[in-house]
Formats: sequence, structure tokens, C-alpha cells
Amino acid sequence: MKFYIGIDLGGTNVRTLLVDELGKTYSEVKDSTDRENGPDFVCDKIIGQIEALDTTACGGIENVEGIGIGVPGPVDTKNGVMIMATNLPGFEDYPICDKLTAKFGLPCFIDNDANVAGLAEAILGAGKDYATVYYVTISTGIGGAFIVDGKLVSGGRGHAGEIGNIVVKNNGYKHGGLNAGAAEGETSGTAIVRKGQEELGDQVIHAGDVFRLASEGNEVAKNIVEECIDELALTFADIAHTIDPHCFVIGGGVMKSKEYFYEELLARFNNSIHVGMRGHIPLLETELVDCGAIGAAMLPMSRLK
Repeated sequence: MKFYIGIDLGGTNVRTLLVDELGKTYSEVKDSTDRENGPDFVCDKIIGQIEALDTTACGGIENVEGIGIGVPGPVDTKNGVMIMATNLPGFEDYPICDKLTAKFGLPCFIDNDANVAGLAEAILGAGKDYATVYYVTISTGIGGAFIVDGKLVSGGRGHAGEIGNIVVKNNGYKHGGLNAGAAEGETSGTAIVRKGQEELGDQVIHAGDVFRLASEGNEVAKNIVEECIDELALTFADIAHTIDPHCFVIGGGVMKSKEYFYEELLARFNNSIHVGMRGHIPLLETELVDCGAIGAAMLPMSRLK
């Protein structure tokens, strides 16, 4: 049995796990990130977490194969650094992988958190029986990852899979630095809440409220949901026509409301792709409860093959 260390580094919390190749967790350490103290402080905290892991199961840290880190934002996977670090100030180009390798003598890899979640689902979860998997998370934002034979496709600058910027509505909403009418600005959980609150006021607290109101016959909510499903179907169709994956795996908080939209999304997706593709690309739901740090641990496993 081979063992790996996975680190889920977020803007609020950082978690470090000792995981085997089957995804079983043997030890976990969690703490607040304290990002305001800077990257050196956070890196030292991660080193402390790794040192605090109980490595009895693998006979000591010297028997660990490698370290993987999942972070929010795009990553230069070749050089092992973050390209953008909105939620982790100071981490742009910060050599965290080099520092951990120097400290522990283990290979270290870093990638976007959506990518490592997708990797976990492709290796251990819903996509494990498929050669190519396209993972999509529909939550606060929209993220994606393309996994081929158990390995992430990162692209030239680590932006492969960043589908949130695909335009799905001409002259649509401008969300942050994304294109006007981008998928994230139109179909994410945040977008659904924004539209719902604009039209329905305090009846909407979260995206599930919009789906529920639509199911109860509220015409305004129904229009929001109809537009969202159309635009999500277009997003999936654009991806399918580009890479023709064996399956999609869909996660994120919006999937908690899947009973209100999933079947219609599947139907509209199939109506939007070539006839020869219809019925051959399933839209699967995620299976893993915790795919952040576990997915990060899968990074060295996939890269060291």
C-alpha cells in the first residue's frame, strides 16, 4: 500500500491528511489558515501539520510517496506556484512546493481545488470507470477539470477547465473579471441568488429557494430556472463538442436542488449536441463526501505514475 499527504489550503482553513492510494484517511490535522500573517507563516503552519500527522500506518513520513496541495485559483503546475491568489494574499509565485520538498525530501505538487476534487472523483468516485472525465462544480462559482486516464489536463498555463468564463448569454451580467454573460455570472449559485433577490426580494436566501418557488408555480422563479437550465445545457454542450468526454461528473451546492432541474438539464443537453453523441455522455453526480484534501493527495499519485 502506498501513502500520500494531501493538503486542502483555503482562505479560511487548512487541512492536512495522510491518505492511502484507495483514498482511506489515517490521520488529519486542521486549523485556521491565518492568511493575514503572510505566506511564510502559513507555510510554517502546514509544515507543523505535516509533522503532527500520525504516520504509524505507513511506518513514518519517510515512507510517504509525495505531497499534494489544492488551492483556490489558477496554478502554474509546471513551476508549482499559484498564478492568482485572491483568497491567499502573497501566494502568487510563492514557492510552497519547493519549500515542502526541501523540508521533507518528498516530491510536492499543487493544483486548483476544483481540479483536485475532479481528480478524486475520476480516480475514486463517480468517474472511476471512465477513461475521460469532465468534472464540473456548480456552487458559489463554476469550476471544471478534465481528467484523462487518471491524470489532470492542466493546459499551458494551468487554466484548462476554467469553464466559468465561457460566454453563455450575449450582453449578460458582468461578474468580476469574467466576460459579460459568462457561465459563472449567469448560472452559478451566486448568480441564481442574485437574480432571485432582484426579482423576488427576501423570499430568496439561497439558490434552493428559487428552485422551490419555481416548482410551486411562481412564474418569476420559473423564468429564472428556465434560463439557468438553458445556459447550463449550453455550457455542457460546448464542452462536449470540444473534448467529447466519456462522462461528466457534477458537484457543488446547487446539486442539492437537482430534483428540480437535473432531468430537464439532461434532456436539453442531449438536444444540444450532435445526434451521434446523444445518450452516450452521462451527467453523473459526485460520490465522494470529502474530495478536497483527498483529491490533493491523489495529485502525487497521478503525477508519479
